[in-house]
Amino acid sequence: MSRVIWIVLDSVGMGEAADAADFDDIGCNTIGHIMEHFPDLQIPNMRSIGYGNIEGMSGVQPVEKPIGAYGRLAEMSAGKDTTIGHWEMTGIYTPERFPTYPDGFPEEIINAFVAKTGVPGILYNGVASGTAIINEYGDEMKATKKPIIYTSADSVFQIACDESIYPPEKLYEMCRIARGILTGKHNVARVIARPYISENGTYVRTANRRDFSRKPDENNLLTMIKNSGKPVYAVGKIEDIFAGVGITEAVHTVDNEDGMDKTIEALDIVKDGLIFTNLVEFDSTWGHRRDVEGYAKGLENFDKRLGELMKKIGTFQVEESDDVIVITADHGCDPTFKGTDHTREYVPFLLYGNVIKAGINLGTGTSFADIGETVREILGISGKLPIGNSKYDTVKSI
Repeated sequence: MSRVIWIVLDSVGMGEAADAADFDDIGCNTIGHIMEHFPDLQIPNMRSIGYGNIEGMSGVQPVEKPIGAYGRLAEMSAGKDTTIGHWEMTGIYTPERFPTYPDGFPEEIINAFVAKTGVPGILYNGVASGTAIINEYGDEMKATKKPIIYTSADSVFQIACDESIYPPEKLYEMCRIARGILTGKHNVARVIARPYISENGTYVRTANRRDFSRKPDENNLLTMIKNSGKPVYAVGKIEDIFAGVGITEAVHTVDNEDGMDKTIEALDIVKDGLIFTNLVEFDSTWGHRRDVEGYAKGLENFDKRLGELMKKIGTFQVEESDDVIVITADHGCDPTFKGTDHTREYVPFLLYGNVIKAGINLGTGTSFADIGETVREILGISGKLPIGNSKYDTVKSI
């Protein structure tokens, strides 16, 4: 029996990728720039696995004897967003960028949305910061009952509504309608529900966010695991990112702490298979909002919870089970960089567990799918992903 606990630190990139110029991201380095501001950042558990030993790592001190395997990965697909990053990890190559709307969505899309949802119109329709736009239009939205529509540099159609006007379930229904409209050349990566409430004289987003993604190619790791009879237990927004494809059970989360709680709780539920977790606060709460201090504290808090997880699999390991922890990211979101958008960066690839040989340097891989292929072999799933190279023969200790 084998079990993989795969954690994606959403947006925790580690330096500009070789093709960063193609994305106007020369000079970005999420973890490196955070370390410049907080050189005494305490992340001993990540460092012990080999985080600071990764090729090209900036600011994180290496350890003399890493207890895990470590490397970095470049993205092959044409993007730097959550959907493309996660899809590539599971073997899905996306050669063309998803559509984006720097000038807002075309009239035919908005007209169809208004007609099919029955709302009295929409507010805004352009690129915006989600926290700023709800405070700019929140009062008007409440008075007119018109949803706020906005996008970003990513391929997203975002709908923000006051929960007192449109409860989450009503907002989710609007998103499902929008998802049905956004097809063909307008097949955006995600339609995102952005509910908010009024609190102490300002508008703040709630934890009831939901993502409605375009469906991925079913020829991917999650489907292969599910078809083999093993569970794929999704924590956080993993279920949304894959539109439920390949998922056997899912739980959503409020924040990173809740995500780690539910990941650790899943050890009592999943005895053989994959626990797949996304910790979104690095991206949504700190990266996009350019909160360097919050990002740093979030990393320290995650590292403490990682220590709990490492002890848990070492002390209470299921009989005849070989647990492996995998830690990576899906893109960057450098909180010190220009703008508020994602950044094209390398991501870490850390592996830890009894079956992982200590101190193995994996160098630089050419696709995020190296993770998926490695996980496939750890779990003993037959077949091969369309892209990616397994590192299991290199890292396995037995």
